[in-house]
Amino acid sequence: MNEWIGNVCSVFQQLADLIWDFPTNFDWYRGIPIIGELPFIIIFLVGTGIYFSLKLGFVQIKYFLRGIKNLMTGKSSKRGISPLASFLLSTAMRVGPGNILGVTGAVSTGGPGALFWMWLSAFFGMATAFVESTLSQIYKDRQGDDYVGGLPCYGRKLLGGATFVGVALSLLYIVYAILCLPAQGFNTLSAMVAVVQHASGSVPSTTISWVFFALLTGLVIFTIFGGLKRVIKITNVLVPIMAVIYVGIVLVIILMNLDRLPWFFYAVVTEAFQPESIFGGTLGIALSQGIKRGLMSNEAGQGTLSIPAAVADAKHPCEQGLIQSIGVFLDTMIICTMTGFIVVMSQLWLTDAATDWFEMGRLQKFLASCGALTDGGISYEVVAIVLSLCFGTFAFTSLLGFLSFSEISVKEISQSKIFLMAIRFLNLLVLTFGMATNIAGFDLSALWNLSDLANVIMVCFNLPLLYLGFGKVQKTYKHFTDGKGNFNSETLGEQLPVWDEKYKQHG
Repeated sequence: MNEWIGNVCSVFQQLADLIWDFPTNFDWYRGIPIIGELPFIIIFLVGTGIYFSLKLGFVQIKYFLRGIKNLMTGKSSKRGISPLASFLLSTAMRVGPGNILGVTGAVSTGGPGALFWMWLSAFFGMATAFVESTLSQIYKDRQGDDYVGGLPCYGRKLLGGATFVGVALSLLYIVYAILCLPAQGFNTLSAMVAVVQHASGSVPSTTISWVFFALLTGLVIFTIFGGLKRVIKITNVLVPIMAVIYVGIVLVIILMNLDRLPWFFYAVVTEAFQPESIFGGTLGIALSQGIKRGLMSNEAGQGTLSIPAAVADAKHPCEQGLIQSIGVFLDTMIICTMTGFIVVMSQLWLTDAATDWFEMGRLQKFLASCGALTDGGISYEVVAIVLSLCFGTFAFTSLLGFLSFSEISVKEISQSKIFLMAIRFLNLLVLTFGMATNIAGFDLSALWNLSDLANVIMVCFNLPLLYLGFGKVQKTYKHFTDGKGNFNSETLGEQLPVWDEKYKQHG
């Protein structure tokens, strides 16, 4: 069975590599200085962020503080959810295992310099997140007392309003969730097992793993069948608590090693352009790893977080755009950087046990790096237990996000309860498959390849739509900066029923 799963996942890996690496797999392209090391999708992704940043006057800097103010003061009405609830819901997916495993994997493969390119892509990705989230708000729809929208909705309206376009994009998101769920189930279960292992000092039995399997499956069923509102209640509690705990304990470790901070920035910046041979020794590897893992973490440009951006009851489309832009900053510039500090400053790849470190799993590498930096100042077992709990919670809230947004996409296709139940059971099936592969001793990397493919496919579909709708975003942004009246159909010269309804409510 393991061999069969490995063969199937290797096909997905080959497809992902084909898209991610194109056209660096051609000799004529590789012969081009510097550019020849950069895959097209990397140029497209970062180039889009640079273009949006320039055209919008670096909105991610200019209105950064305004976005924080909107985040803290926004309130929900009878329809939709508050901007803060939307932010936490999107953060539930954004702040996930990628913040630990993705960063650890990027540094392990591309060296410390991968962090530099992760920062750069995130900075420009903040503008991309602003554009896609603003588009989501512009073209959102209302179903009962809830707002719905995102990539399927703005894609349909930008491409002429044809129903089949919305259906196709909704199915695309459902497939995306199906490809990502196995890794999230694997990560959640592995974190729970790690907690028991560090607490007891011994590897738990398979029976314990199956108990966790049953508990997590039951908890997921209870949450999802309670609808979006129940998911929001859970993420509103878990996300802030775990994010604060994670940042707090990592910050303590950083403060214990504050003297190493200058070397950290030196290593990251210098190795961004001249990585050590142990990491491949080329600029392209460091850059690609940084941007690829940054994308998996903050999801800017994928369109996957456009759904929570649409369900918020914002006063103006740009307000939610600013909030989602801050989400990218929180994810990469703060949480991923703190993870990167731990992995880089441990310098485990420079020790006598470097070979063992490279052979470890990503979570084990991160925990080993923490142990190397605590140096007896804090109990390693305590740190490992707390961070494993945070990791497991991140994975759990991420899978809830995938399941919830998949169901929203289902409603874009049909209101049939039978169809909804069928997708629910399909999602649960692939989720439990991911957990079962963990118990069977399968390697996470194969499931990670499924997520890699899902991410790059979403980018390829979403970025062209962002360019198509960018003129609408520019007009909306000008209306926002001018501060003249309420946003409605007259602003863009096309029918926007949701915003006209809000306009009438405000007189």
